[in-house]
Amino acid sequence: MTDPATPLLELRGVTAGYDGIQVLHGVDLVVPRGEVVALLGPNGAGKTTTLLVATGQHPASSGCVHVAGRHVNGARPEALARIGLCTIPEGRGVFRNLTVRENLRMASYRGTPEALVVERAVARFPRLGERLDQVAGTMSGGEQQMLAMARGLATDPTLLIIDELSMGLAPLIVAELYELVASIAREGVSILVVEQFARTVLGVADRAVIMQHGHVVAAGVPSDLEAELSAAYLGASS
Repeated sequence: MTDPATPLLELRGVTAGYDGIQVLHGVDLVVPRGEVVALLGPNGAGKTTTLLVATGQHPASSGCVHVAGRHVNGARPEALARIGLCTIPEGRGVFRNLTVRENLRMASYRGTPEALVVERAVARFPRLGERLDQVAGTMSGGEQQMLAMARGLATDPTLLIIDELSMGLAPLIVAELYELVASIAREGVSILVVEQFARTVLGVADRAVIMQHGHVVAAGVPSDLEAELSAAYLGASS
């Protein structure tokens, strides 16, 4: 059994790049159990590449990636999913031409009965209960994001990675979704949220990591990072 003190995700000295151009320069990142960690930075900071390395979609050139204490460099995304990692990609990743119920059915193929998947989804996201027979592509962006989260959570993950939750959504919907993120963390799921707009996530984050130009430039409790956030790039626009 894994030591409870072992982080769910840990990157140590990770470098990575594309076509000989180095993008990540020795990235260190820790996601403790049951906490929300915000990975912040402007476009081009290296957030997406960090996420791709952490989820097995892009190889690290050097350094180590650990999930729940296991060294997973080179592991395929499906192997990481089997040990509890779930990713909700930017753009929500729902099947837009299928109904909500059919989207949820996709999450039942790993063994959880469809009825239980739907029951859990509706309990966590009551609005989906009103939309079960609606085609996903006709729902609002916020409702599609709820569906993507419900489908991911149906796999009972221990580590949830969310990429740009706020993308294209109204501020009120973003606030509602982040309240759900906080409640999911209270259930014991560790969460890494990749965000360009810092202020949307800092209200629920236990820790924050700020990236610039492929480097981690600051990490700690959000309330201690105000100066770094302002100086780095975000200011009032975030």
